[in-house]
Amino acid sequence: MNLPSLHDIEDAAQVVYREFAATPQYAWGQLSSKLGATCWLKHENHTPVGAFKIRGGLTYFDQLARANSLPAEVISATRGNHGQSIGWAARTHGVPCTIVAPHGNSLEKNAAMRALGATLIEHGSDFQESREHAIRLAAERGAHMVPSFHVDLLRGVATYWWELFKAVPHLGVVYVPIGQGSGACSAIAAKHALGHQARIVGVVSAHATTYADSLAAGRVVEAPVTTLLADGMACRVADAEALAILQGNIDHIVKVTDAEVAQAMRDIFACTHNVAEGAGAAAFAAAMQEREQLVGQTVGLALSGGNVDSAMLADVLRNQ
Repeated sequence: MNLPSLHDIEDAAQVVYREFAATPQYAWGQLSSKLGATCWLKHENHTPVGAFKIRGGLTYFDQLARANSLPAEVISATRGNHGQSIGWAARTHGVPCTIVAPHGNSLEKNAAMRALGATLIEHGSDFQESREHAIRLAAERGAHMVPSFHVDLLRGVATYWWELFKAVPHLGVVYVPIGQGSGACSAIAAKHALGHQARIVGVVSAHATTYADSLAAGRVVEAPVTTLLADGMACRVADAEALAILQGNIDHIVKVTDAEVAQAMRDIFACTHNVAEGAGAAAFAAAMQEREQLVGQTVGLALSGGNVDSAMLADVLRNQ
């Protein structure tokens, strides 16, 4: 797969900005004090769906529209943020949308997808089972299956890293959570497109290690998912195309536990009064794990989403 070029990303930004403005990034003083380094936080929790994924959905559908190939129906699978992205973009283009999510998925993410007009089907015990069901369903219906990883999704997602790298050209290292890989691969695309020198560190849940295991093995390695907090990183089977891009372009991988993620959620809330979902706090959790190596550096972190159920957030904040 060829990564999006600078022209592709700049073109994608114009598509994204029809729907919302560039999200902010701030060097938060209290987070920087905790980390011992200048800490820039990119606020993808400030998009209209509360997560970065919307950027990819918009450019994916824009590419279909430019090719005069908008389908009669789209189907996809998600733990929530990708589904909101596809729901938003499908609604914008007037395309009926069905989303498959696993049983026990976030109630509030499910409600958000339905509010965007998506038909929600609950199937399977994890994302992989939902994905396999969505593929079967699309084949049965003759619908267009929107994948979780595709170059036309990367076009849009790369715009948030393009914004951050342009805003803070002196970043030394960035931390990015890895779910299905679009965030990390888009960081790589934006870095190469701009000729930026920042090191890119991937972050996975210690309870969902397929990408860490696969990068170490040089091939896709399935790994069990037991995270209760970081559903955005709850991937059991790495994407082979994403893996090929990450190999050699990621400086290293950091594994963060649910306990570390919960503490990062509390720190982000206390220091910035922004809500981070589990995956959204993972980058700060990883940086804190490596803080002794970061003293004096300028660090960029993705607050990739803020879509955590109210009850779960209350529990995290209560259990100091």
